[in-house]
Formats: sequence, structure tokens, C-alpha cells
Amino acid sequence: MADEIQQAGGDTAGWYSEEAATFGDRLAGAREAAGMSQTQLSHRLGVKLKTVAAWENDLREPRANKLQMIAGMLNVSIMWLLTGRGEGLDAPADPEALPPSAERLLADLRAARAEARALSDRMGLLEKRLRGLLKETSL
Repeated sequence: MADEIQQAGGDTAGWYSEEAATFGDRLAGAREAAGMSQTQLSHRLGVKLKTVAAWENDLREPRANKLQMIAGMLNVSIMWLLTGRGEGLDAPADPEALPPSAERLLADLRAARAEARALSDRMGLLEKRLRGLLKETSL
């Protein structure tokens, strides 16, 4: 598959897949591939620079109309921006160009992101259970 890279361990994983990258990662990658700075993208979208930075840092998400504009400007699909599936970018041409320490750091970062996502899901379930218990005791 074109959007796969060879990882240090020898297996392949989608560079921009939902498991390996966030919306912000895909947005930043597509913006850079289009040769645009955050400032240029913010001007073209009619938003503040800090808004684009927040999107790329996964602190906020664009509204549907801006998402559609972003996809069109960066020549990727909305689905790819959101999930990593669909029309988007291929993996970097030469992932072996990364020094071994950077490759290891990237793998560690991806593992930490997956752990954080799992912890967030668990916290959501615990919060739901707690709300249910509090509702029961207040009746």
C-alpha cells in the first residue's frame, strides 16, 4: 500500500493512519506538502493563525465548512483528514532518512499517543458510571 512505511521493527503501518496520526498530524502534513505555512493557510481560510495552530496541535477542530475548505485547498479528502483513509498523502518517500534516534522517538511517541487514547476512553467509561451512581443516589 502506498501510504505504508517500514517501521524499525520490520512491520508496516500506515504513516497517516488513525492509529499512527491525529487530525492535527494529517493537517500539518498536508499543509506542508502543499508548500503552505500556517500563516498562509490561516489567511486563505479567513481564520486566525492561533486557530490553525490549535487545529494542528489537536486542541480544537474546524467546523464542517472550514474542513471542506481545508480539504479542497490541500487536495485531500475530508475523510482522510479525519481518519487517514481515503484520498490523501503517501508516506514520506524515504523514512530510512530519519536517524535511528528520531525513528525510536517517533515510535515511542506513537505508543504514548495510543496509551493516552486508551486511557481517555477508560476515563470516559468511569465518568459515565460515576454519573449513573450519582443519579441513582439523588433519586
